[in-house]
Amino acid sequence: MSDDQHLNALRVYWKAHKAFPSMARLADVLGLSSSGGVFKVIGRLVDAGYLERVDGRIAPTRQFFALPVLGQVRAGLPQPEDQSAGLESVGVEDYLIRHPERTVFCRVRGDSMKDAGMLDGDMLVVERNRPTKPGDIVVAVVDNELTVKHLYPLKGAAGWVLKPANPDYPDIIAHQSLEVLGVVVGVFRRHD
Repeated sequence: MSDDQHLNALRVYWKAHKAFPSMARLADVLGLSSSGGVFKVIGRLVDAGYLERVDGRIAPTRQFFALPVLGQVRAGLPQPEDQSAGLESVGVEDYLIRHPERTVFCRVRGDSMKDAGMLDGDMLVVERNRPTKPGDIVVAVVDNELTVKHLYPLKGAAGWVLKPANPDYPDIIAHQSLEVLGVVVGVFRRHD
C-alpha cells in the first residue's frame, strides 16, 4: 500500500468511528503485518502534515480532512484534462467557514430561494454577527417566524423588506419585529 492508500484507510476508519484505532488494531486497518511498519507509516503521515502526535496518541490535522482538487471542469463543452489536477487540496471546512466561532448551518425548506441556487434540503452556511448590506441573503426572524431571503431597505420608508428569489412568492415586510440572525456565506447539497 502507498501512503495515500494508508491515509485513505485512516480516513475511512475515522469517518466510521470518529477516532483512530488502537495501536494494536492499527496494523489491521493499514494492512500491515508489523508494528514497525505502522510506526514508519505514521511517521511519514506526521511528517507530511496529515497527523500529529498529541499526548502519546495520533490525531488528525486539518490537512487530514482536506481532499485533492480534481481541477476545473467546464459546465459547457468538454475541455482537455487538467494535467496539474490533484496538486491542490481543500478542506471543506476551510473553504466554507472563515469564522467557526460565529458560523452555524441551517437547512432550507421550500423553494422561495430557488433562483438564488438554494433548493429544498440544501444546507446553508450562515455567519452570525456579520454586518449586512442591501442585497445580502440573510436568515432572519420576522414577526416570530424564521426565513431566508434577500434583505433590502424599504423604498421611501424606514425599515427593511425581505425579498424571495422566486417570483411565485411575495415580499415580506415585518409588521412587528425583524431580527437578522446571520448572513448566508455558502450553500451545499448532496447529490445521491
